[in-house]
Amino acid sequence: MAYKRSKIIVVDDNVTNLTACKSILKPYYAVYPAQSAMKMFELLEVVQPDMILLDVDMPQMNGYEAAGLLKSSEAYRNIPIIFLTARRDEESELKGLSLGAVDYIFKPFVSQLLLKRIETQLSLIECQNELRSQNQLIQKMLLLKTGQVSHLQNAVLEIVTDLVEFRDNTTGGHINRTQRLLRCIIDKIIDEGIYSDDTDSWNLECVLPSAQLHDVGKIAISDTILNKPGKLTSNEFDIMKTHVQIGVDAIQHMEEITNDNDFFSHAKAFAGMHHEKWDGSGYPYGLKGFYIPLEGRIMALVDVYDALVSMRPYKSAFSIEQANDIITEGRGSHFDPQLVDVFQLVSNQFGEIVRNADNVSQTVSPAKSKVSPKLSSKAAEREPSLRLAACI
Repeated sequence: MAYKRSKIIVVDDNVTNLTACKSILKPYYAVYPAQSAMKMFELLEVVQPDMILLDVDMPQMNGYEAAGLLKSSEAYRNIPIIFLTARRDEESELKGLSLGAVDYIFKPFVSQLLLKRIETQLSLIECQNELRSQNQLIQKMLLLKTGQVSHLQNAVLEIVTDLVEFRDNTTGGHINRTQRLLRCIIDKIIDEGIYSDDTDSWNLECVLPSAQLHDVGKIAISDTILNKPGKLTSNEFDIMKTHVQIGVDAIQHMEEITNDNDFFSHAKAFAGMHHEKWDGSGYPYGLKGFYIPLEGRIMALVDVYDALVSMRPYKSAFSIEQANDIITEGRGSHFDPQLVDVFQLVSNQFGEIVRNADNVSQTVSPAKSKVSPKLSSKAAEREPSLRLAACI
């Protein structure tokens, strides 16, 4: 029978027992004898054993006390202990096992039985260590795989969003800018403790990327409508509005394929609700107030802001100051009042994001782009019910 040359500390104040035990174990294990618990702790300073055989009845510190110290130590708690004792009552055995011992062997012990029980425990420990190593390896592989999958998902997401912007060439950089604006306002919402019932459960590393799909349905809209430089007819506008449901359906299909409920549930809220309005006059569902998910209410504000400050074929870019005024005017009608209040706290940061972004023109002269109640820009013509520019 082949035995692993494991290290075993044998602790017994009786020299005869200690010598006998050492004699039995020596052919198979590296044995370190100790005549007291204190000697055992001295040995532990220089030896890292695979097992401790511990007598119970010893002077100064008995086996139970020594076991308690071992199990309370970060360095020694994982060393398996087998009690060797003449005590044969159930209470003593139960106490030993409750202290964390792996076995309880009665004296006088039979040599072959002692060897077999030590072998069994060391084999179990070896199996546990192997399982632990395998689990660590699996965890590393899963982390690597998760990273690869995440990288792949991000790559696919980037391709999809690029396709959307390629199709809708009137809104260059819109997705990238709305990502930055979203991050800015969501961070402030969290800082202010607003809508914490919603945001406490959000994983922003999941929420923010999902918002990139908010206009994915535009892929299915005809170029003649999507890139029309002038006013949409009523029928064309009805077709344009279908991009919301098309996007939700596409995201739903992706969710069913990937089974990633968290990411796509946020994505559906962004895509399906960003044209809803606080007063219930939005589309496609005409939801009102808190019936609109928070993601939709936030994206509605961010989407309009970016549309305002961006140059489109049918409109000039509004100034940042004008955009701020228009968002504020929409408080309680188009937008969630509390979100407008948060927007006012970060409006300067919004302005910086826009100034630093590509593809956003801020060259419109104040006289040419002056906002008034009788706004006559093509933005207002394109969506007559709203003077908040073209946010479709």
